[in-house]
Amino acid sequence: MTAWDAADLRRIGSATELRISSRRPDGSLRPPVTIWHAAVGDALYVRSAHGPENGWFRRALRAGVGRVAAGGVEKDVTFSLADPAVSAELDAALHAKYDRYGVAYVRPITGPDAAATTLVVMPL
Repeated sequence: MTAWDAADLRRIGSATELRISSRRPDGSLRPPVTIWHAAVGDALYVRSAHGPENGWFRRALRAGVGRVAAGGVEKDVTFSLADPAVSAELDAALHAKYDRYGVAYVRPITGPDAAATTLVVMPL
């Protein structure tokens, strides 16, 4: 797994929204979905606000590769389930970044239910 360039991760992490696409079996990219995200430590994390059955989440996990774009950075990436140990720190980062939008929007991506849909996103 390749590490993030610190400047790229900072730019992506500071952006409000992330555009995420997974690769189809033929290698083409699916249409991007706009989601919320957070950088914690040296990694980027995303969660499904609508649980593990959400289409973009299932496709990203199944494909394992795709592309993200935010903050003027576009990167080919890998997707894999995150270590559950990051959950509390990721919850705190998501609250700090998005609580201004209201609890109704932040609740679906924080807490124990959301932790099961945490993907770590790393550059190829």
